Amino acid sequence: MAVGVAAEVKSKLTVLEIVGEAVQLKKAGTTYKGLCPFHGEKTPSFVVTPARDSWHCFGCGEGGDIFSFVMRREGLSFPEALKRLAAKAGIEVDERTSREDARRARLREVLEQAIAFYHVVLMQSKTGAPALEYLHGRGFTDETIQRFQLGWAPEGWDQMIRMLQSRRNVTLPELAEVGLTSQRSSGRGAYDKFRARIIFPIRDAAGNAVGIGGRILPGAASTGTATPDPGAPKYLNSPATALFDKSRTLYLVERARGEMRRTDEAVLVEGYTDALMAHQAGFENVVASLGTALTPAQVALIARYAREIVLAYDVDPAGQHAGSIGGAELFHLIGSLAAEETGVEITRVRVARLPEGKDPDEVIRDTPDLWREAIRTAQPIMLFLIDYYATAFNVRTAEGRRHAVDALLPLLRQVRDPVVRDDYLQALVRRTGVKDKVVFEALRAPEPVGHGTGRGGDGRSGSGAGSGASGRFTADAVMSAPDTIDTKTELRSLTLEEGRLLRLLLVVPEQQERVAETLKAQGAQLPSTPARELLAAMLADRERDREAGGSGSFERMRFLEALPVELHGLAIALYAERGPDPNELDGNRVRVGVDQCLLALEADRLEEEVVFNASEQREAEAAGDFERVAQLARLQRDLHQARGLLHRRREAVSNLTSAGGHR
Repeated sequence: MAVGVAAEVKSKLTVLEIVGEAVQLKKAGTTYKGLCPFHGEKTPSFVVTPARDSWHCFGCGEGGDIFSFVMRREGLSFPEALKRLAAKAGIEVDERTSREDARRARLREVLEQAIAFYHVVLMQSKTGAPALEYLHGRGFTDETIQRFQLGWAPEGWDQMIRMLQSRRNVTLPELAEVGLTSQRSSGRGAYDKFRARIIFPIRDAAGNAVGIGGRILPGAASTGTATPDPGAPKYLNSPATALFDKSRTLYLVERARGEMRRTDEAVLVEGYTDALMAHQAGFENVVASLGTALTPAQVALIARYAREIVLAYDVDPAGQHAGSIGGAELFHLIGSLAAEETGVEITRVRVARLPEGKDPDEVIRDTPDLWREAIRTAQPIMLFLIDYYATAFNVRTAEGRRHAVDALLPLLRQVRDPVVRDDYLQALVRRTGVKDKVVFEALRAPEPVGHGTGRGGDGRSGSGAGSGASGRFTADAVMSAPDTIDTKTELRSLTLEEGRLLRLLLVVPEQQERVAETLKAQGAQLPSTPARELLAAMLADRERDREAGGSGSFERMRFLEALPVELHGLAIALYAERGPDPNELDGNRVRVGVDQCLLALEADRLEEEVVFNASEQREAEAAGDFERVAQLARLQRDLHQARGLLHRRREAVSNLTSAGGHR
C-alpha cells in the first residue's frame, strides 16, 4: 500500500459519508444519530461526530473511525478495509502493490481453471462416476456438489497439466506456484500432484480460491479405481503457496461468515465432508480446520465474525482426541487474548459431545436434531479438559490423581474470575476425588520454576536483547534507511494524543503492556484504527518472543519486519518524529508522559458522552418526557463531576511534570 494511504483516505472520505451508506442518520446538534447496526435497539444510541471523524454506540460500546466501521460491518481485516476504502476514494496503490495484486489475481485464475477442470471430470465423465457415486452414497446432493464445486482428479500423471496448458494457456511455473504440480525426479518436467482423489476447493473469506484438498476414494482397489501411490495419505492439502497457508485458513469460511456473525458463534469441525454436510442441512455457521489442531491465526479469523467457538470434532471413547484438538493450548490462547489488547475477542469456547463412533457428518445427515442439541448443550472447554485428564490418568490411584491435578493447575491459574474458577475447582474435586483443601493449597503454591518464569532461551532473565538505553531504535537510525517517508502525511491518520502515546510506546517499550492493561480496564480503545492495529502489533511482537522461549520483550527490528506494509510507514514516521528523545528521560518522567496521553484520551471519551447525554436531554424535553429528563439531568451531573475529577487528575499529572523540570 502506498505511503500515507490511510491518512489520504481519511482526507477524502468522511465518516458521515461511509456510515451514512449503512445507517439512516438524523442530525442532532453537531452530531448525527441513528440505530446501531451492530446490535438490536429501538432507541438510537449510535452517534456520528463529523468534527472528530468518529462514530460511537453508547448502547453496545463499539466505536472508532471509518476503517473500524467497515471492518466491523464487513468482517474485514484492516488491510482489506483500507484497500476497499482506498478504491472508493479513487486512490491508487503503488506499482509494487499493483504488480503483486496482478500476480495473485493470475494465480487465483489458474487455480479456478483447475477447479473447473476437476469439477467437469467428476460430473461429466466415466472416470469420475465412482467418485460421484461415493458422494451420493455419503448423502450429498448434486446441488451441493455443484454449489461447492467438488471435483475428481483423474489418475493419469499429467491430465490436468495437459488440459490447462493446451486449453487455458497455463504454464508449468504457474501450476507449480499454486501447488498443483510436483517436479519429476529426473528434474525435467512435472506431474499432477493431485491424482485419483476427490477434490474440495478451498477459499478465503472473500471467496477467492487459495488451494484445494484431495481425498482418496475409499475402496478404490475394489472399484477398479487407482490410488495415487502406495501408502499415500488419505487426505492431501495444497502445500504452502503465495495464496495458501493452512494455519490461516478455514474451510467454508466464505460461506459461514454471515451466519457466524448473526449467531456470534462458530462451530468447528475437522473434515471437509463434516462441514459440507452441515451446510447442506442448513447449519451454516460451521467451518473446518482442515484436519489440524486449531491455530492462533484461525482463532483470529473466527474472531472477525464470532466471539464464541464450539468444537465439534470426532471424539473417540477414550477421549484421546483431546490432544489433537489442542484443548489445553486453546484454553491458554483464549486466556492470553483476554489478558492482552490484541484486537481479538473470544468470550467462550465449548466442546460438543457426539455419540461414540459417529462422525459429525453422520449425525447431521441422520439425526439433525441431535446435532442441534449437541451444539446447544456443548460443554465449557475447561470442564471438558477436567473430564479428559480424569480419563487419561487413572484417578483411582494416588499417582493418577497427582498427574491429573498437575495437568490442570496451570490452566486453572489462568481463570481470572474467582467465581468461575471456584466452579471449575469443585468440578475437579468431584471428578478426581482429590480433597478440595489439597487442590486449593496446590493452586496457591508458587508455580514451579520453568512455568512462566520469563527467561529467554539462553536462560537469562530480563527484558531481552537490546532492551537497554544504548540499544534504542533512534530516529537517525530509521531515517538513514533508503526508504524515507513523509512523516507528516503518515501521522495525519492518528489523533495528536495517539501520535504522542504511540511514539512513547515504540521508543520506550516498557510502557506498552501497562497501556494495554489500562485501556482494557477502562473498557476503551484508541480512537483510530491504525493506532489500534499498531498497538496490537507491538503486543504481538512480545508474544512472539514468549513463544520462542523469551521473556516477552519487544524487539524493534523483529517488530518492523513483521508489520504489514499498511502500517510500516506509520511506525517509521513515529520513530522519526522530531522532538525530545524519551530515552534521555528517567522512567518516572516517561510514565507521567504516558499518563498524560491516556488522561487526554479519557477526557475526549468523557466529553463525547457529555455531548450525547445533552442531546438526549433536549430530545426528552421536546417530547415532554419529564421523568427521563430528570434521569438524564442526574446522569449529566454525574458526568460533569467525573469531568471535574478528571480535570484535577490531569492538573496533578501536569504538576508532576513541572516539578521535574521541562523536557
